[in-house]
Amino acid sequence: MLEAARAVALPTDREILHVLPQEFVVDDQGGVKEPVGMAGVRLEARVHIVTGSVGSGQNLIKCCNRAGLHVDDVLGSPLAAADAVLTPEERELGVALVEVGAGTTSTVVYHGGAIRHTAVLPVGGGHVTNDLAAALRTPFADAEKLKHRCGSALALAASPDLTVEVAGIGGRPPHKLSQRALADVVEPRCEEVLALVRSEIERAGAAGHLTSGVVLTGGGAVLHGMTDLAERVFRTPVRLGLPLHLTGLVDVVASPMYSTAVGLVLQGLKRHARSTAREDWSGLGPLERARHRVVSWLREFF
Repeated sequence: MLEAARAVALPTDREILHVLPQEFVVDDQGGVKEPVGMAGVRLEARVHIVTGSVGSGQNLIKCCNRAGLHVDDVLGSPLAAADAVLTPEERELGVALVEVGAGTTSTVVYHGGAIRHTAVLPVGGGHVTNDLAAALRTPFADAEKLKHRCGSALALAASPDLTVEVAGIGGRPPHKLSQRALADVVEPRCEEVLALVRSEIERAGAAGHLTSGVVLTGGGAVLHGMTDLAERVFRTPVRLGLPLHLTGLVDVVASPMYSTAVGLVLQGLKRHARSTAREDWSGLGPLERARHRVVSWLREFF
């Protein structure tokens, strides 16, 4: 059924990344999440299809291959981040995950345990840094440092008396600037990014599903005051999304900027566990089991 759902007409530069089931219908009985084991004559499915650019996907795979890595599969970044930061209760009641990256801001809406909408917008934290670099006449790298060290997404929360030193361009001497003036540049762009996400959710008709509110994650979410600004824009409770379900060196990745990376690792772990569970070597001898292990190891790395 899910393979048949892939038979949709797409432009030549687009490819299907995911076919995500929302619900199944067995003999006109809707709302079925898992139809395996049920008896019926007719099976239907409501699915959410995620597509991506063919060129972008191939470029990402080439980058990984040149770094000496083998790409097993491609996963949408908001789906990976959702695996890392969302709880089952939030997915069931309804929640919107907003991942603010450097060049893009992606969102995924869950309701009833299933994905209802996904989108990627071509704006992100890098645009805030560009605004700072242009307004303050400072190099991009210094503007990025200023944003994380002294920036605020809420101008009223910034001190007008506290000054910061801004580096000049081309050997020009640095100059002083108040933290409030810095926030006056940051807040409008951050508000614009969040407003675009809100408009996208409303356009998809998913605004009524956000019973659990909004979860903000990604590198752009660590900016001071970003959560408070998001509550003002979305008019719903907002929390900061940190990676969950982790043990070991949790303090190393306990930041929203690592949500997507942790989600990719968790997704790979689930797939590895499923592939291992499918292998049944109980009826094989010692030599056959050893041969199968070597073949599986070679497939994994080559």
